[in-house]
Amino acid sequence: MGLFRDLKYDIRAILERDPAARNSAEVFFLYSGFHALIYHRIAQWFYRHHMKFIARFSSQLCKFLTGIEIHPAAKIGRGLFIDHGMGVVIGETAEIGNDCTIYQGATLGGTGKEEGKRHPTLGNNVMIGAGAKVLGPFTVGDHSKVAAGAVVLTEIPPHSTCAGVPARIVRQNNKKVCEELDQIHIPDPVSMEFCKLTARIEALEKEIQILRAKGEPPNENL
Repeated sequence: MGLFRDLKYDIRAILERDPAARNSAEVFFLYSGFHALIYHRIAQWFYRHHMKFIARFSSQLCKFLTGIEIHPAAKIGRGLFIDHGMGVVIGETAEIGNDCTIYQGATLGGTGKEEGKRHPTLGNNVMIGAGAKVLGPFTVGDHSKVAAGAVVLTEIPPHSTCAGVPARIVRQNNKKVCEELDQIHIPDPVSMEFCKLTARIEALEKEIQILRAKGEPPNENL
């Protein structure tokens, strides 16, 4: 009964977070992310009961049918929404909290250097943007967001937003960055740095113009 209760919770979570989802039947029959969760829970049951070949077979079947690869040993909480899902990879020692959202092409992987715990841990209500790569045995804190295309290699505190390659924290301490599931309005740290440089250049040009108007030679150190 616990399995069906979790699946009902998953369906409700998708309906709440996906504006394209019209009803429970549509989610149940047509959503590949939801199908991947069903396959994973079956594969995990076999894995826990030491039937690892069948567990891996189930996960590979899931990959073939949905385009989503989840290792049977990965620990996934309730309410995970894998949107579209094609190309999503979740590694063996990855752990995902409740009510998380993962977009297509995202990877929860390892760097190939660790033993034991090799994959990331996501807290509750974490969003991983499309194409983002979270690589290593660290934690992404509760209510944090990883922007599309970011490459995260270090721990992210709770209530943070990170972006860029490699990813840097651009917002923290629960300050509102964007509406839920909005990947467009997350700041780009590279663009922010260009803006700072542009502002500095404009300030220096104004200083040079003032000095020239006074008939003084510009300071070479500016």
